[in-house]
Amino acid sequence: MDFISRIKDYRLENLINKALLRNIILFGGGILFFIGGIFIYGLILNLREDSLSECMRQKGIEILTDVNILVVRKDFALSIYDGEKLVKTYRASFGMNVSKTKMRDGDLATPVGEYEICSIDTMHKYHKFMKLNYPNIADATDGLRKGVITQEEYNRLSYEFYYEGCPKTKTTLGVDIGIHGIGKFNNIFKNLPFVYNWTDGSIALNNENIDEIFSVVRKGTKVVIK
Repeated sequence: MDFISRIKDYRLENLINKALLRNIILFGGGILFFIGGIFIYGLILNLREDSLSECMRQKGIEILTDVNILVVRKDFALSIYDGEKLVKTYRASFGMNVSKTKMRDGDLATPVGEYEICSIDTMHKYHKFMKLNYPNIADATDGLRKGVITQEEYNRLSYEFYYEGCPKTKTTLGVDIGIHGIGKFNNIFKNLPFVYNWTDGSIALNNENIDEIFSVVRKGTKVVIK
């Protein structure tokens, strides 16, 4: 009887192991199918997106003469305008702390205010980087009033803002905020059909969209972030 019982237990154990293996395979396959579906959906959305030149053609615009940018954080959107005419809207990602307005270095928040593109780096780790003149005078004044920066730091930031264009002094307010691409992981993250806020406070778009924006902006292009 013990021998027969051991055979039965062995068969039962095999059946349980096979059932567990089958469930693991089905579960893993379901996850892979779901992830694959997400990427395919994102890919379709990207393929359906009209290029900037196509958007210009649809709106009867031959050349952009007064480019400015409007960023709306709550809509995860960056829009290109020609004067007051909307040309194209892009999906954008922001700082991980999306519910806050940037006030300090390392707070992972995107600033709110009126800025300009003050320099452009085409060899950046995030593909291209269009630096904003953050902190501007309003940011520096608010930081001084709240005791975030000293009078000496305020004076230095003011000089850089007015006479050098791009603030570069590292203070508690932070620096090096701009508009950039995804970089080497572009092919993965650009096909996500949802927005994932991952930057340290800058505004991120996929590399292809950054190339489009790069083709029409210049140093001095106005950027309003709401």
